Amino acid sequence: MSTIQPVIVTADQDVLLDFYTKLFGAEEVFRVPAEGPVFYRGLRIGDTDLGLVAKADPGTGAEPRILLSIGVDDVDETLGRVEALGGSVRGGPDDMPWGQRVAHIRDPDGNPVNLTQPIPVR
Repeated sequence: MSTIQPVIVTADQDVLLDFYTKLFGAEEVFRVPAEGPVFYRGLRIGDTDLGLVAKADPGTGAEPRILLSIGVDDVDETLGRVEALGGSVRGGPDDMPWGQRVAHIRDPDGNPVNLTQPIPVR
């Protein structure tokens, strides 16, 4: 388990589980309770943990105070699949001066996510 773990509070875990599984290859590694309606799902993306917590009314309207930044093999390819999975593209992809290609998206709940990939050194 990661020392710091981002957790998303959501009214629909199934939608976010599908999004993070299909876009990033997330695997469910833990759930509470083990049987019946799920309160918490622990996902693994690469070597990182991401939690999904069920809450009937997680609240909306306020600007998010957390941003997920997820490294992918190919920003452009991943970006092409976002909208079909219920997310939205907010910007990019752009090559940044610090050596990353970055695109800005939102998951189906509106949470901001950056897709990042190292720019090969030429």
